[in-house]
Amino acid sequence: MSCIEARGVFKSYGKTTALNGFQLSVGEGRILGLIGPNGAGKSTALMAMLGLIPFDGSLKVLGLDPWKERGALMEQVCFIADVAVLPRWMKVSQALDYMGGVHPRFDRAKAEAFLARTSIKRESKVRELSKGMVAQLHLSLVMAVDARLLVLDEPTLGLDILYRKAFYDSLLNDYFDGGRTIVVSTHQVDEIEHILTDVAFIDRGQVVLDSSMEGLETRFAELLVGPDKADAARALNPIHERQVFGRQLMIFDGADRKALAKLGEVRTPGLADLFVAKIAPRFDMKGRAA
Repeated sequence: MSCIEARGVFKSYGKTTALNGFQLSVGEGRILGLIGPNGAGKSTALMAMLGLIPFDGSLKVLGLDPWKERGALMEQVCFIADVAVLPRWMKVSQALDYMGGVHPRFDRAKAEAFLARTSIKRESKVRELSKGMVAQLHLSLVMAVDARLLVLDEPTLGLDILYRKAFYDSLLNDYFDGGRTIVVSTHQVDEIEHILTDVAFIDRGQVVLDSSMEGLETRFAELLVGPDKADAARALNPIHERQVFGRQLMIFDGADRKALAKLGEVRTPGLADLFVAKIAPRFDMKGRAA
Protein backbone atom coordinates (compact mmCIF):
# COMPACT_ATOMS: atom_id res chain seq x y z
CA MET A 1 0.00 0.00 0.00
CA SER A 2 1.27 3.46 -0.89
CA CYS A 3 1.86 6.08 1.76
CA ILE A 4 2.50 8.79 -0.84
CA GLU A 5 1.25 8.70 -4.41
CA ALA A 6 2.03 11.70 -6.64
CA ARG A 7 1.07 11.77 -10.31
CA GLY A 8 1.75 14.74 -12.56
CA VAL A 9 1.98 17.34 -9.79
CA PHE A 10 2.63 20.91 -10.93
CA LYS A 11 3.35 24.03 -8.89
CA SER A 12 4.45 27.45 -10.10
CA TYR A 13 5.36 30.68 -8.35
CA GLY A 14 4.72 33.36 -10.94
CA LYS A 15 6.89 32.49 -13.93
CA THR A 16 8.98 30.01 -11.94
CA THR A 17 7.98 26.35 -12.18
CA ALA A 18 8.86 24.56 -8.93
CA LEU A 19 7.22 21.20 -9.69
CA ASN A 20 6.94 20.09 -13.30
CA GLY A 21 4.99 16.85 -13.54
CA PHE A 22 6.38 15.53 -10.24
CA GLN A 23 5.76 11.79 -9.87
CA LEU A 24 6.59 9.63 -6.87
CA SER A 25 5.30 6.53 -5.12
CA VAL A 26 6.37 5.70 -1.56
CA GLY A 27 5.19 2.52 0.12
CA GLU A 28 4.30 2.27 3.79
CA GLY A 29 7.14 1.34 6.12
CA ARG A 30 9.86 2.80 3.89
CA ILE A 31 12.59 5.40 4.47
CA LEU A 32 12.90 7.63 1.41
CA GLY A 33 15.71 10.07 0.73
CA LEU A 34 14.55 12.97 -1.46
CA ILE A 35 17.74 14.43 -2.88
CA GLY A 36 18.34 17.30 -5.26
CA PRO A 37 20.38 20.47 -5.83
CA ASN A 38 19.29 23.86 -4.54
CA GLY A 39 16.12 25.01 -6.26
CA ALA A 40 15.27 21.52 -7.50
CA GLY A 41 11.80 21.54 -5.91
CA LYS A 42 12.45 19.40 -2.79
CA SER A 43 10.89 21.77 -0.26
CA THR A 44 7.99 22.58 -2.58
CA ALA A 45 7.27 18.85 -2.96
CA LEU A 46 7.29 18.40 0.81
CA MET A 47 5.04 21.41 1.35
CA ALA A 48 2.56 20.01 -1.17
CA MET A 49 2.61 16.63 0.64
CA LEU A 50 1.88 18.39 3.93
CA GLY A 51 -0.99 20.46 2.54
CA LEU A 52 0.85 23.75 3.05
CA ILE A 53 0.42 24.89 -0.58
CA PRO A 54 -2.15 24.27 -3.32
CA PHE A 55 -1.04 22.36 -6.42
CA ASP A 56 -2.26 20.95 -9.71
CA GLY A 57 -2.30 17.23 -10.40
CA SER A 58 -2.97 14.16 -8.28
CA LEU A 59 -1.41 13.78 -4.83
CA LYS A 60 -2.52 11.45 -2.07
CA VAL A 61 -0.81 11.09 1.32
CA LEU A 62 -2.08 8.29 3.55
CA GLY A 63 -5.03 8.11 1.19
CA LEU A 64 -5.95 11.77 1.74
CA ASP A 65 -5.78 14.88 -0.40
CA PRO A 66 -3.31 17.01 1.63
CA TRP A 67 -4.77 20.35 0.51
CA LYS A 68 -8.44 19.46 0.99
CA GLU A 69 -8.09 17.14 4.00
CA ARG A 70 -5.13 18.63 5.84
CA GLY A 71 -6.76 18.50 9.28
CA ALA A 72 -7.25 14.75 9.14
CA LEU A 73 -3.81 14.25 7.60
CA MET A 74 -1.97 16.18 10.31
CA GLU A 75 -3.30 13.82 12.96
CA GLN A 76 -1.12 11.13 11.38
CA VAL A 77 1.93 13.14 10.28
CA CYS A 78 4.91 14.81 11.99
CA PHE A 79 7.20 17.36 10.36
CA ILE A 80 10.63 18.76 11.16
CA ALA A 81 11.51 21.65 8.88
CA ASP A 82 14.58 22.96 10.70
CA VAL A 83 15.99 22.49 14.19
CA ALA A 84 15.70 26.24 14.75
CA VAL A 85 11.91 26.48 14.45
CA LEU A 86 11.14 25.95 18.15
CA PRO A 87 10.32 29.31 19.81
CA ARG A 88 13.46 30.55 21.55
CA TRP A 89 11.52 31.92 24.55
CA MET A 90 9.85 28.60 25.28
CA LYS A 91 10.98 26.38 28.14
CA VAL A 92 11.48 22.66 27.57
CA SER A 93 8.62 21.92 29.97
CA GLN A 94 6.37 24.30 28.02
CA ALA A 95 7.24 22.53 24.77
CA LEU A 96 6.07 19.27 26.36
CA ASP A 97 2.87 20.96 27.57
CA TYR A 98 2.25 22.45 24.12
CA MET A 99 2.69 19.15 22.30
CA GLY A 100 0.34 17.46 24.75
CA GLY A 101 -2.28 20.10 24.03
CA VAL A 102 -2.13 20.18 20.24
CA HIS A 103 -1.42 16.62 19.11
CA PRO A 104 -3.85 13.85 20.07
CA ARG A 105 -1.21 11.14 19.49
CA PHE A 106 1.50 12.68 21.69
CA ASP A 107 2.79 10.47 24.52
CA ARG A 108 4.39 12.74 27.14
CA ALA A 109 5.84 9.87 29.13
CA LYS A 110 7.66 8.65 26.04
CA ALA A 111 9.05 12.14 25.36
CA GLU A 112 10.23 12.39 28.96
CA ALA A 113 11.98 9.04 28.58
CA PHE A 114 13.79 10.22 25.46
CA LEU A 115 14.84 13.48 27.14
CA ALA A 116 16.12 11.56 30.17
CA ARG A 117 18.92 10.23 27.96
CA THR A 118 20.13 13.78 27.29
CA SER A 119 21.52 16.57 29.46
CA ILE A 120 18.59 18.86 28.64
CA LYS A 121 16.98 20.43 31.72
CA ARG A 122 13.21 20.88 31.84
CA GLU A 123 13.44 24.52 32.98
CA SER A 124 15.93 25.51 30.28
CA LYS A 125 14.74 27.82 27.55
CA VAL A 126 15.29 26.94 23.91
CA ARG A 127 17.62 29.93 23.46
CA GLU A 128 19.87 28.51 26.19
CA LEU A 129 20.35 25.22 24.35
CA SER A 130 23.02 24.44 21.75
CA LYS A 131 21.91 23.61 18.22
CA GLY A 132 22.58 19.95 18.92
CA MET A 133 20.46 20.02 22.07
CA VAL A 134 17.62 21.73 20.21
CA ALA A 135 17.79 18.92 17.65
CA GLN A 136 17.61 16.37 20.48
CA LEU A 137 14.61 18.16 22.00
CA HIS A 138 12.82 18.43 18.66
CA LEU A 139 13.38 14.79 17.85
CA SER A 140 12.27 13.70 21.33
CA LEU A 141 8.99 15.56 20.84
CA VAL A 142 8.45 14.06 17.40
CA MET A 143 9.36 10.49 18.36
CA ALA A 144 6.75 10.64 21.13
CA VAL A 145 3.98 11.10 18.55
CA ASP A 146 2.39 7.94 17.21
CA ALA A 147 2.48 9.18 13.60
CA ARG A 148 2.34 7.08 10.45
CA LEU A 149 4.48 9.51 8.43
CA LEU A 150 7.48 11.59 9.49
CA VAL A 151 8.74 14.27 7.08
CA LEU A 152 12.19 15.78 7.61
CA ASP A 153 13.44 18.76 5.60
CA GLU A 154 17.16 19.34 6.24
CA PRO A 155 16.70 18.22 9.87
CA THR A 156 20.40 18.42 10.85
CA LEU A 157 21.25 21.68 9.10
CA GLY A 158 24.07 23.45 10.95
CA LEU A 159 24.86 20.56 13.30
CA ASP A 160 28.31 19.03 13.67
CA ILE A 161 28.95 15.46 12.57
CA LEU A 162 28.54 13.94 16.07
CA TYR A 163 25.07 15.41 16.57
CA ARG A 164 24.07 14.48 13.02
CA LYS A 165 25.07 10.87 13.61
CA ALA A 166 23.26 10.80 16.97
CA PHE A 167 20.15 12.27 15.34
CA TYR A 168 19.89 9.56 12.70
CA ASP A 169 20.86 6.79 15.13
CA SER A 170 17.99 7.83 17.40
CA LEU A 171 15.65 8.01 14.43
CA LEU A 172 16.43 4.42 13.47
CA ASN A 173 16.72 2.85 16.91
CA ASP A 174 13.97 4.69 18.79
CA TYR A 175 11.40 5.68 16.18
CA PHE A 176 11.39 3.60 13.02
CA ASP A 177 9.65 0.27 13.52
CA GLY A 178 9.07 -0.92 9.96
CA GLY A 179 5.48 0.30 10.04
CA ARG A 180 6.07 4.02 9.94
CA THR A 181 7.20 5.87 6.83
CA ILE A 182 9.97 8.48 6.83
CA VAL A 183 10.74 11.00 4.09
CA VAL A 184 13.98 12.93 4.56
CA SER A 185 15.27 15.70 2.32
CA THR A 186 18.91 16.70 2.85
CA HIS A 187 22.12 17.78 1.15
CA GLN A 188 24.13 15.46 3.43
CA VAL A 189 23.86 12.50 1.05
CA ASP A 190 26.60 10.32 2.51
CA GLU A 191 25.34 10.38 6.09
CA ILE A 192 21.81 9.16 5.29
CA GLU A 193 22.75 6.54 2.72
CA HIS A 194 22.93 3.76 5.32
CA ILE A 195 19.43 4.40 6.71
CA LEU A 196 17.50 4.58 3.42
CA THR A 197 15.35 1.90 1.85
CA ASP A 198 14.53 4.09 -1.17
CA VAL A 199 15.91 7.15 -2.92
CA ALA A 200 14.52 9.74 -5.33
CA PHE A 201 16.63 12.32 -7.16
CA ILE A 202 14.72 15.47 -8.06
CA ASP A 203 15.86 18.17 -10.47
CA ARG A 204 13.91 21.08 -12.03
CA GLY A 205 10.73 19.86 -10.39
CA GLN A 206 10.93 16.36 -11.85
CA VAL A 207 12.02 13.03 -10.37
CA VAL A 208 14.96 11.84 -12.49
CA LEU A 209 15.61 8.66 -10.49
CA ASP A 210 13.27 6.69 -8.23
CA SER A 211 14.53 3.37 -6.89
CA SER A 212 14.92 1.11 -3.90
CA MET A 213 18.46 0.88 -2.56
CA GLU A 214 18.53 -2.76 -3.61
CA GLY A 215 17.53 -1.70 -7.11
CA LEU A 216 20.48 0.69 -7.32
CA GLU A 217 22.88 -2.15 -6.57
CA THR A 218 21.61 -4.27 -9.46
CA ARG A 219 21.09 -1.43 -11.94
CA PHE A 220 24.22 0.73 -11.58
CA ALA A 221 27.91 -0.17 -11.63
CA GLU A 222 31.08 1.84 -11.09
CA LEU A 223 34.24 0.94 -13.01
CA LEU A 224 37.79 2.07 -12.25
CA VAL A 225 39.78 1.51 -15.42
CA GLY A 226 43.32 2.24 -16.60
CA PRO A 227 44.17 4.42 -19.64
CA ASP A 228 44.88 1.36 -21.79
CA LYS A 229 41.30 0.11 -21.52
CA ALA A 230 39.47 3.41 -21.17
CA ASP A 231 38.31 3.52 -24.82
CA ALA A 232 36.91 0.00 -24.58
CA ALA A 233 35.01 1.02 -21.45
CA ARG A 234 33.65 4.15 -23.14
CA ALA A 235 32.28 1.96 -25.90
CA LEU A 236 29.91 0.50 -23.28
CA ASN A 237 28.31 3.97 -22.87
CA PRO A 238 28.95 5.18 -19.31
CA ILE A 239 26.59 7.85 -18.00
CA HIS A 240 29.39 9.63 -16.15
CA GLU A 241 33.17 9.74 -16.20
CA ARG A 242 35.91 11.47 -14.21
CA GLN A 243 39.60 11.00 -13.60
CA VAL A 244 40.91 9.59 -10.31
CA PHE A 245 44.66 9.28 -9.71
CA GLY A 246 45.50 8.69 -13.35
CA ARG A 247 42.67 6.24 -13.97
CA GLN A 248 39.12 6.79 -15.22
CA LEU A 249 36.14 6.25 -12.97
CA MET A 250 32.99 5.51 -14.97
CA ILE A 251 29.42 4.86 -13.90
CA PHE A 252 27.14 2.64 -15.99
CA ASP A 253 23.39 2.16 -16.04
CA GLY A 254 22.33 -1.40 -16.83
CA ALA A 255 25.70 -2.59 -18.13
CA ASP A 256 26.87 -6.21 -17.94
CA ARG A 257 29.06 -6.41 -14.82
CA LYS A 258 30.97 -9.39 -16.20
CA ALA A 259 31.94 -7.38 -19.28
CA LEU A 260 33.00 -4.47 -17.07
CA ALA A 261 35.04 -6.75 -14.80
CA LYS A 262 37.25 -7.69 -17.78
CA LEU A 263 38.29 -4.04 -18.05
CA GLY A 264 38.92 -3.04 -14.45
CA GLU A 265 37.68 -2.89 -10.87
CA VAL A 266 33.87 -3.00 -10.56
CA ARG A 267 31.80 -1.95 -7.54
CA THR A 268 28.46 -0.37 -6.67
CA PRO A 269 28.64 3.44 -6.81
CA GLY A 270 27.98 5.43 -3.67
CA LEU A 271 24.86 7.57 -3.52
CA ALA A 272 26.82 10.83 -3.80
CA ASP A 273 28.67 9.67 -6.93
CA LEU A 274 25.44 8.42 -8.47
CA PHE A 275 23.76 11.73 -7.71
CA VAL A 276 26.55 13.59 -9.52
CA ALA A 277 26.28 11.19 -12.46
CA LYS A 278 22.53 11.77 -12.84
CA ILE A 279 22.41 15.50 -12.11
CA ALA A 280 25.75 16.94 -13.31
CA PRO A 281 25.08 16.40 -17.05
CA ARG A 282 22.11 18.77 -16.74
CA PHE A 283 24.42 21.65 -15.70
CA ASP A 284 27.42 23.37 -17.22
CA MET A 285 30.72 23.82 -15.35
CA LYS A 286 29.43 26.99 -13.63
CA GLY A 287 26.37 25.21 -12.23
CA ARG A 288 23.89 26.68 -14.69
CA ALA A 289 21.14 24.59 -16.22
CA ALA A 290 22.36 23.13 -19.51
